[in-house]
Amino acid sequence: MEDKKIYDLEERSYIFAKNCRLLIQSLPKNLSNIEDGKQLIRSSGSIAANYIEANEKLGEKDFKFRLRIARKEAKETVLWLKLLKDLNYNFDSELETLLNEAEELRKILSAIINKS
Repeated sequence: MEDKKIYDLEERSYIFAKNCRLLIQSLPKNLSNIEDGKQLIRSSGSIAANYIEANEKLGEKDFKFRLRIARKEAKETVLWLKLLKDLNYNFDSELETLLNEAEELRKILSAIINKS
């Protein structure tokens, strides 16, 4: 996983979604990891996709709407990462890194929403 911070939010959210997928590939294949992993893949990718859509806004209302969806997906991503972390002790540091990034993305999206 990449340590340096990226300030292009489209790129940063893409890398986050990619890192979530890479982690899922390395987890043990059991029912909870598979199901939680599917949800994590969907929600992490949705952060990036909705942020991209927000930047292609049709108007100010559409911009805020897409950002709110991206923030909601970031919150959901935190849930899946916490569940995976609680059940996969061998991947604690990788999951903690992703959890921190999900929280940072959520905070950034909240700040953009509040300022627009």
